[in-house]
Amino acid sequence: MASTHKLYLLDIEGTVAPISLVTEQLFPYAEAHFGEFLRDNIDDPAVREDLMLLAQENRAETDPSLPCRLPNVRWSALVAEIRFQINAHAYFLWLMDRDRKSTALKSLQGKIWKAGFESGELKGTLFADVPAALERWSAQAKVAIYSSGSVEAQRLLFRHSNYGDLTSYISGYFDTRTGPKKESASYASIAAAMNVEPAEAVFFSDVVSELDAAREAGFATQLVVREGNAPVEDAHGHPILASFEAI
Repeated sequence: MASTHKLYLLDIEGTVAPISLVTEQLFPYAEAHFGEFLRDNIDDPAVREDLMLLAQENRAETDPSLPCRLPNVRWSALVAEIRFQINAHAYFLWLMDRDRKSTALKSLQGKIWKAGFESGELKGTLFADVPAALERWSAQAKVAIYSSGSVEAQRLLFRHSNYGDLTSYISGYFDTRTGPKKESASYASIAAAMNVEPAEAVFFSDVVSELDAAREAGFATQLVVREGNAPVEDAHGHPILASFEAI
């Protein structure tokens, strides 16, 4: 790959970490600890803000399988009511079952995972070629992460990885607050935030539709194929990569 790239932008699931990290470790942990987390942190203003956003998202739902309808919460104190917390828990689990790219869900998950990472119950499992690649790329360019998981969760993953703290190699973190991963405008925004031209950036992902959006924005792209990923029938012309070792 040409050395003219000034930004290496990386997806997480299926790209730098196994898909199983989320489905077999992170999601079950969040599901099991949500109720306890609310009981212990309901007075935290940041948690109450997440719950208010969760209620807004809930009221906008049109799916007939929605398990409950949360009230219109105008004051943060109302989220401390037991009935609200019970319904919020049900909605939280419903969102997780559908792997919704909900900003409120991702923020709450990140806060729950924080306790798990800091206690050592969770570990950020990365592929073996990732640490050396991050070190190599960061010596000549910027490295950033773009994932549907919250920025806080991303930092935790790389700070508490199975290869130690790798955050010194990473210059930026982006989540769904930047925009959907399948829209080209999101990648243009990331390039601007990282002070590079889109043509100077490359995006690595295992999802073809995300790579399509990045390419539309002017990024170079790499389709990452890892063990455990879903088969890709049509790469849409994106170069295919099985390892970071040669880059």
